Amino acid sequence: MERLDTRLEGPILLKPKVFGDERGFFAETYRRNVFTELGIAEEMVQDNHSRSSAKIVRGMHFQVGAGASKLVRCGRGAIYDVLVDLRKGSPTYGQWEGFELSEENFHMLYAPIGFAHGFCVTSDVADVFYKQSNYYSDETERGISYRDPDVGIEWPVPVDELIPSQRDTNAPTLAEIAGELPFTY
Repeated sequence: MERLDTRLEGPILLKPKVFGDERGFFAETYRRNVFTELGIAEEMVQDNHSRSSAKIVRGMHFQVGAGASKLVRCGRGAIYDVLVDLRKGSPTYGQWEGFELSEENFHMLYAPIGFAHGFCVTSDVADVFYKQSNYYSDETERGISYRDPDVGIEWPVPVDELIPSQRDTNAPTLAEIAGELPFTY
């Protein structure tokens, strides 16, 4: 497993070793002791799988309370995966960073507690798999707008062509909820 550079402090981009031949491929996508050595100490307690069509945007989501870190990969198709730093006092508070995760590059992204997470689909269809360090809870789930002009995420698809859920359409801006955020740097 290779750790790749990120601009924001906290997220970790990973590239697993992939062994392939004419029969297909094999890649180890999770080994707790290796992830601990790479700086991902949490135990992951929940696995999730989503399938989305082209131009679907999901995000920007996070959990309050104990929070939840995520380990995200795209097993089919391609996505543009984005994190926004929500940690008060962080030198990169309110800044975002995006990564292509695809079935071609096998990259995985660790999204630590204190970051909003979301993605848009850049292929015809994408299957996204992610582990969480805490169980999903509707009571602690929150989000900020994927189109917040102050955050300024540069999606690879024009923002007016992205297809959000009703919840994501109505998500507040970061400025509207900044006082409620429990995360500190």
